[in-house]
Amino acid sequence: MKRRALIAVALTIIVLATGAAAQNNRAQNRPPAPPRPQVGRSVVSTQLGIVAASHPLAARAGVEILERGGNAIDAAIAANATIGLMEPSMNGIGGDLFIIDYEAKTGKTYGMNSGGWAPTGLTPELLKSKGQTRMPGSGIYSVTVPGAVAGWDALRTRFGTKPFSEILAPAIYYAENGFPVSEIISRGWSGATNKLSQHPNTAKTYLINGRAPRAGEVFKNPDLAKSYKLIADEGRNAFYRGPIAQAILQLTKEQGGTMTAADLADFQPEWVTPISTTYRGWTVSELPPNTTGIAALIMLNIMEQYPLKDFGFHSTKSLHVMMEAKKLAYADMLRYIGDPRSSKLPVDILTSKPHGASRAKLIDMNKAACTMEPAHIEGYTNSTGNDTIYLSAIDKDGNIVSLIQSNYSGFGSGLVAPGTGFVLHNRGGLFTLEDKHPNTLAPRKRPLHTIIPAFMEKDGVRIGFGIMGGFNQPQAHAQFVANIADYGFNIQEAVEAGRFTKGSFQGCDVDIEALVPEEVRKELTALGHQLDVAQSRSGTFGWGQAVMSEPSGVHSGASEPRHDGAAIPQIGPVFGVRPMSRVKCPRPLVLSFLCLFLFKPRHCRGYSRLIELQVEFRYQLLNLRELRQRLLQ
Repeated sequence: MKRRALIAVALTIIVLATGAAAQNNRAQNRPPAPPRPQVGRSVVSTQLGIVAASHPLAARAGVEILERGGNAIDAAIAANATIGLMEPSMNGIGGDLFIIDYEAKTGKTYGMNSGGWAPTGLTPELLKSKGQTRMPGSGIYSVTVPGAVAGWDALRTRFGTKPFSEILAPAIYYAENGFPVSEIISRGWSGATNKLSQHPNTAKTYLINGRAPRAGEVFKNPDLAKSYKLIADEGRNAFYRGPIAQAILQLTKEQGGTMTAADLADFQPEWVTPISTTYRGWTVSELPPNTTGIAALIMLNIMEQYPLKDFGFHSTKSLHVMMEAKKLAYADMLRYIGDPRSSKLPVDILTSKPHGASRAKLIDMNKAACTMEPAHIEGYTNSTGNDTIYLSAIDKDGNIVSLIQSNYSGFGSGLVAPGTGFVLHNRGGLFTLEDKHPNTLAPRKRPLHTIIPAFMEKDGVRIGFGIMGGFNQPQAHAQFVANIADYGFNIQEAVEAGRFTKGSFQGCDVDIEALVPEEVRKELTALGHQLDVAQSRSGTFGWGQAVMSEPSGVHSGASEPRHDGAAIPQIGPVFGVRPMSRVKCPRPLVLSFLCLFLFKPRHCRGYSRLIELQVEFRYQLLNLRELRQRLLQ
């Protein structure tokens, strides 16, 4: 018996050892897991809404609107208005606005181009008569009609649920009471001190005793609060016909500009149909020209010709393909794209799969091309602005807003109209003075526009995303899409992954993030790429946000660790019915009721406060109705 037992034990040991050896051999032969980016943040998930923005207080302002019953459009406008106060170098109501809106109940996407046009009288001949050989990058001749407020108004009217008085309330509060300036924003602000000192209105608005506010220092902008209150009371007319318009025209006259009252009053945003392509089964949408979104789609069509998944994330081959695809796509964009209202553009040809395939054949996998010619189709540039904000919002119903807004370059034109509290953008700097070009300056024409929101969807998964940064944007969008579609990253990984960017349009120079492995950078250099390595989490590569909905009803958000922002989720009704707040009725308010019967609302003191009380009353009435229903159940 003992002998049989010993034999059984020996056989068991042999079998176990053999199995372990076989398992070890399988593990050794198994291909290593593909690399994934090391992230500093987790994806934020909820079954309710999320707002992702480059300042936490701005994101929280949008979430507050969601929690008060607003939808994604209401929340996005609230966040945009608040960040216009808190990150004034990048954006504000003196700039333009572009959005892609996904409507959950219909499954449709809508695009809005609220980019302003050049003033009447602003022509190449005028600028050349003043000694200008190229478009100025600042000053009154770089100013086009700001489109942001008109865009807000059109969005709110068509899809919103809240009045401006409620949507703008968070921004007004912080403008009047102040907010601590965040770290990264303070650095950019400080770097613009010289520019802000050039004009007295600008210095008064943005400098404290001749210097930029420091990180953590409380900053107030009472003039901007007044402008927001005017918009809350009078809507878009306050900006394009009323007191704000008059201030802009006064500044224009003082500076020798050509903008007229009609240029402001006549401006209307344009509802557009997004253009799209497919990439690895995903439908990727961008806004059509006059934006640069088409370059991202051309890039993706070129990249799709190569097996990037097999090449691997941050591999030499993958990055080489993307860098070369960028050069090809941008060469086409710069040659053929301008304002479609002013010239016929070959959009369908440029976004076609055959065009992408033909352009992809020009990539030499053994050598970087330092010159790329645009495609020949029968039948701009040295501008460097990149000061923009991107934010995205999703509500409990799955509506998604992908929104981008900009001054173009830091503090735009450098000019603030008296008493308004915001800088006018310098978007006109993107025109060219070259004759017979799709992007040649002309009155009432819109320049080629760098700011682009984006949207992608597949099998019920929908992602609103964007990465700001001037001409960085299309190439950053293409890299984000590849991170999702080729490498299977989640949206936070896709935002955080190390990127490259090429700000120039010829040459082999490329900025690349130190997050890309050193060995890969050496191999890219050997192919002829002239790399400028930037530190990890550098603003060189833009700042992005993203929100996502899944068929399960789970909503997710991601925010850029290269900036100060956050993705903030909406909190559920965890405390039940909101307690009714005590509202005192000051005597001037009683007079406001009488005033409304006799005069126009803007003439009545306390009118804004009256609107706030009306909103509060409606909100509490809904709470009482909800409580009554619960008691009856």
